[in-house]
Amino acid sequence: MKVTYYLEIFSSWCYYTEPVWSELKRRYAGRAEFEWQIALMGPQDYPASRAQCDWFYRRSGGTVMHTPYMLNSGWFEAERRGHYQAAGYVAEAGRQLGVTDDRIRLALAEAALREGQRIGDLGTAVTVAAQAGNLDPKKLRRAAASAAVRARVAASTAAFLAHQVNQRPAFVLTDVIGDKAVFSGLVRLEPLAATIEAMLHDTAAYAAHAAHHGRPPSR
Repeated sequence: MKVTYYLEIFSSWCYYTEPVWSELKRRYAGRAEFEWQIALMGPQDYPASRAQCDWFYRRSGGTVMHTPYMLNSGWFEAERRGHYQAAGYVAEAGRQLGVTDDRIRLALAEAALREGQRIGDLGTAVTVAAQAGNLDPKKLRRAAASAAVRARVAASTAAFLAHQVNQRPAFVLTDVIGDKAVFSGLVRLEPLAATIEAMLHDTAAYAAHAAHHGRPPSR
């Protein structure tokens, strides 16, 4: 089966769910395929001010997640008017240059949400990502600015929206017998793990039946 994780670099909820993503990959290594995809937020999805951003962080980190730290809103730039696509482009560009794991996007999220770095700026995002992925900054910047990378990010964002969800993180679970489960906005391990277990069980049952009885009659 396959687990697709749709994320936005600037999403606090995606940041909080990264340990869940790591645990799923550890627990189901060799039994499921895992892939992350960028799902850009629109300008209207971003806070209107640092004060508003901090209010959201107090709610998500303090009230809901009970984290021992507060996220850093220093990345916010009012003059951008909600346009922060550069970080997503850089993360995707890093993958196209061979860094296919989580290192680059995690470094970008850490830089923005914990350190307050303004990675909405392409140059800043490239600096962070190049160091994390041991990549040539010039090549990375060219890739991030390329039409090909931007088209891929647009396509993955469209695929996310095609599931008729709007909350990130989102997890889409599919298997070879045609089942699909979509989770949008949940950041807990338990419902994801329970669904993966159920889908793996059903897939194994179908395989066992096929081994004993072959393909269904044509009529």
